[in-house]
This record gives sequence, C-alpha cells and structure tokens, in this order.
Amino acid sequence: MHNKEIIALLLAGGQGSRLGVLTKHIAKPAVLYGGKYRIIDFSLSNCVNSDIDTVGVLTQYQPLELNAHIGIGKPWDMDRINGGVTILSPYVKAKVGEWYKGTANAVFQNIHYVDKHNPEYVIILSGDHVYKMNYSNMLDFHKENNADATISVINVPWEEAGRYGIMNTDERGKIYEFEEKPQNPKSNLASMGVYIFKWSVLKEYLIRDDQNDESAHDFGKNIIPLMLGEGRNMWAYKFNGYWKDVGTIQAYWESNMDLISRVPDFNLFDPAWKIYTPNPVKPAHYIGPNGSIKKTIAAEGCMIYGKVKNSVISSGVYIGEGAVVEDSIIMTDSYIGSNTYINKCIIGEEVRIGNNVKMGIGENIPNELKPSLYDSGITVVGERAVVPDDCQIGKNVVIDAYLTSDEYSTLNIESGKSVLKGGTSE
Repeated sequence: MHNKEIIALLLAGGQGSRLGVLTKHIAKPAVLYGGKYRIIDFSLSNCVNSDIDTVGVLTQYQPLELNAHIGIGKPWDMDRINGGVTILSPYVKAKVGEWYKGTANAVFQNIHYVDKHNPEYVIILSGDHVYKMNYSNMLDFHKENNADATISVINVPWEEAGRYGIMNTDERGKIYEFEEKPQNPKSNLASMGVYIFKWSVLKEYLIRDDQNDESAHDFGKNIIPLMLGEGRNMWAYKFNGYWKDVGTIQAYWESNMDLISRVPDFNLFDPAWKIYTPNPVKPAHYIGPNGSIKKTIAAEGCMIYGKVKNSVISSGVYIGEGAVVEDSIIMTDSYIGSNTYINKCIIGEEVRIGNNVKMGIGENIPNELKPSLYDSGITVVGERAVVPDDCQIGKNVVIDAYLTSDEYSTLNIESGKSVLKGGTSE
C-alpha cells in the first residue's frame, strides 16, 4: 500500500451530446482544442503543475481515442511506477458488470483503486473544462478549514447562473446551501466541478449512496446535498482565473477564439504553467507564396496556400490556393480545396472539402430542428465528412457524413438545415 497525501480522479466518460457531431465517435474530453491540444490536457496538466502525481482517469463513452491520447502518461511526466496515470473503465466484478450510473457511482466502482494509494484527500475533476488552476492552493484552503469537502466556485454572469450548481455561502466562504440549476439563484457562485474531499468521509457517503436505489448516484444531485443536510463542514474555494465549460458548440467556438485575441483571455504561452500534450511528428507549418495568416494559431505540419484570418488551424491541415478561411476552427489532417470560402465553421478531423465551395454564407436562420445545439450561426462538419466541389452551404448547417456529388446537386442546403448521409434532414 502506497501512502499518498492526495490523488486525483478525473471524470472523463461523458458523451458531450451538446457538441453534436463533434462527439459522435469520441468522448468530449478527447475533442481537439486550440490547434494542438485535447480538452483533457488542461486537467491533466493542472495535476502535474500542482505536484499531483497520481491520477485515475474514469472513462466510459467512446474511450478509444482518449485512451490512445493518454497512453502511459509520458507527456505529463506520469509514466511512473508509484502513481502515474491509470485508465479506469467500467469492468465486470463477481460476474456482474455495469456502466457507471453517475459521477458518484463512477468513483464508488473504483474505491479499491483509491484505497490502494491510501490517500488522506481525493480531488475530483472534470475532464471537459478548459482552465489553469493550482490545486495545491485549494488543498491548503481545505486543510486550513479542516473541511470535509471543498468545492471550487467561480462567479458567472447572473443571467447564466441558472445553468449551474450554485453555492450559497457566508462571508467566510462556508457553504450553507446548494442549489442545482435554480430558476431564481440567490448567488452567482457556480460550482466548477472541482471537489476536494477527505477520503474517509467521501468513502462513507459513496457506500451509503450505492445502497440507495432512489439515488441518481451523482455528486451534485445526491452526495453534496446529503453532506450539507447532515451538517458536514463544507467550504467554497473561489477561483478568479479563466474557466470555460466548452460543452456547447457556441462555447467551444468562443473559447477557441479567446486564444487568438490581441491579449488572449486564456494564455497558452505562459512558461510558468505549461499545458502538456503529445506532440505530432510533423514538420513546421508552411505558408505558400500567395498564402497568408493573420491573428491565427497554426499548428505543425500545416500547408497554407490560401488566406487565413482569425482562426485556429490544427496539425496537418492543407488549405488550397485562393481559399479563404475566416473565424473558423479546422481540425487535424483536414483538406480545404482551392478557391473555397469558409466563414465561422468548425471542421472536424480528416474532413475533405472540395474546390469552389462556399460554406457558412447567408443569413443566420435559427435551426428549428435542434435549436439548443445549432442556433449560433456556426456551421459544423463532422469527422471524415466529404463536401464535393461547387457546393454552397449556409449557416447553422450540420454535415455528418459522406455525400456524393449527385446527392449534393439535388439539395438546396440553406441556413438552419442539418444534413445527414443520403441527403436527409436531421
């Protein structure tokens, strides 16, 4: 048994359904971000920068890409014998196997992993938020208050507070009430999904929760309210930096755009707090004689013969002669043909877009079919989709599959229409 003061459990099994086609084949924490990273890199890097060297990553939905990305944890200096990073997937035990039924149940099913390290404290993290945070400072705060649980919170705009779990505290920061997505919030202190618990206390509540058939087995819905109701010593740790839940198309696009402002709202160039990730084995990017980039992140291996402005371009992307890309995110190994115009689009990995295509044009007509996902004016193309030559595609369009030239020629792809394989609407 190895004694660790604190270990991390990183919840990375979510489907991320609000990201639509971007998470059709991969878990949300594995989605590309910022040209070269994946979303989970931020929580993992926060751990290593905070001197937390033991991390269990709890996966479930479409884990293949995520597992391959993490590997043995070498980019985060976690390829070690005593500790390091461990992938924790649901498994069969005593001839019974089941999916994780909730965030609390996911941790409950891995009690033996935690006990093996015998920590005094456990920090629970989400694998799908973008931020830089020193967890050591939060742990010091937790110890100073002899807390049973400490929950990291951040001020959100009042008009958005109803989307979050809200912590109501006294002037010292001690929590006296928790409201899950309240209609009339009493404060705007939103939970960031970062929790530190005394392990002995959390273990007791996880066991009790598992025995409750009426529980949703969730930290926000069950564990935290129960602990508060029983008078446990619980505190809110206020975080003042950049934090973004990139769980919607709009939030994901906005957060990427934050990286390329004149003074970035989220600085990835800070040498004191590096974000680590596996680096692709690709040459430096190349800008052709008639190509140009302005206010753009361009990763390794890009070949840019057109003009790119205010965009994030991942590794291995090809942009043809005469093409114009504006206000867009182009993911790894995608191909943009010659004389193609792309405006305010998210292009998935290994997508092929033909010549003379116009994408993201026209007025922003709300998508009546899925307004919660695609009302942002952003056109989204899923992984490995193919867009043939000479297409004109409006805003709020979702392309999720290969369509032949004949199928495209019979379609009037207008703003607000989602397009799937065979030319059917979603």
